[in-house]
Amino acid sequence: MKILHTADWHLGKKLDHFSRLEEQKIVMNEICEIADSQNADVVIVAGDLFDTFNPPIEAIDLLYKTLKRLTNNGKRPVIAIAGNHDSPDRIDSPNPLARECGILFVGNPDVTIPTITIENGFEITQSENGFIEIQLPQYDFPIRIITTPYANEMRLKTYLGAENKEQQLNQLLQDSWAALADKYCDTKGVNILTTHLYMLKRGGEILEEPDGEKPLRIGNADIVYTDCIPNQMQYTALGHLHRFQNVGGHPSPVVYSSSPLSYSFSEAGQEKKVVLIEAQPNEAVKFTGIPLQSGRVLHRKRFENIDEAVSWLLDNPYCLVELTLVSDTFFTTQDLKKIHESHDGIIFIIPIVNKNGADNKDAPKVNLEQDIQGLFKDYFVSKHKQEPNDELLDLFNEIIGSQAKND
Repeated sequence: MKILHTADWHLGKKLDHFSRLEEQKIVMNEICEIADSQNADVVIVAGDLFDTFNPPIEAIDLLYKTLKRLTNNGKRPVIAIAGNHDSPDRIDSPNPLARECGILFVGNPDVTIPTITIENGFEITQSENGFIEIQLPQYDFPIRIITTPYANEMRLKTYLGAENKEQQLNQLLQDSWAALADKYCDTKGVNILTTHLYMLKRGGEILEEPDGEKPLRIGNADIVYTDCIPNQMQYTALGHLHRFQNVGGHPSPVVYSSSPLSYSFSEAGQEKKVVLIEAQPNEAVKFTGIPLQSGRVLHRKRFENIDEAVSWLLDNPYCLVELTLVSDTFFTTQDLKKIHESHDGIIFIIPIVNKNGADNKDAPKVNLEQDIQGLFKDYFVSKHKQEPNDELLDLFNEIIGSQAKND
């Protein structure tokens, strides 16, 4: 059985002011093509379908069109859980209609998907809060999936029925998952867990959450350790962290598939992937990260010469750039205009002016007998350790001249 694992789509996401929707349309098409070309039997989307609780109409439209296409006309079940960026109620709301198309949404942790037979497709043979068993017509064994969408600690405790509200989150999840696994996940089917949590190998290094991501780890209170996962699970499909990685700490793979695009400059240089899992009952799975090719590459570039920066920008048109410009003087508006006209994907410009002047304690005393232009130059040097450029001096003289006329 082939299972495609993807996560953290963040549909509707912007990088500062720059919309990523057109790139998202392209990469969603690529994921659909991979599912078809690899003959995936099941697709799991492990949370953060949207970037905000109230996504734009275009993002909602893209989600439903993508999921419908992934179902292959109801023959391929698509399980999509809510992440911390998603409104769980919004994810759950289209459930009755979506199920008829082969899309199984899980927004809140207490969702129970009813047993159902999809015409010319698959059958949900067993179901309970946080669990589904699916029988595909092409296999003589089922796939069992434990589903835990994101919720904060108190909501998880409420939904999962913790009698003691002080019960630790790790123990609560371990008990809940173990109960489902012991009840349903024998060696006669494929057993998968999917969740949107911050998971870590016990004793392992802290994994950094992406820039701009709503943090799940506050101190160490919300870390869920991988030794909570039942031994029956053959693969754990995670969402939240945007880098492809096998967390470890469990006999079977515990994998963040990565986001489909780089959504912050801290992700510059990361290779984005979806994961193809090949699974049989009672055997170790094989999993392969399939690189995604779509979307603009993110670059952090540093230049000390405007012409060199412009040349690089012209040679690399289809990317998004955080541009650091180093200079001995302040940049003119003409310099910045030249930069912006050379590229449509400049997200940030970070100017750095070298401060080669002496420290304040060594600065000469200001000559108060000089004219106002001289005083302005001395002030500028004391403040910025640089001489003002001609454009600044012309602007200062224009302001002084205008004030003199008014007087």
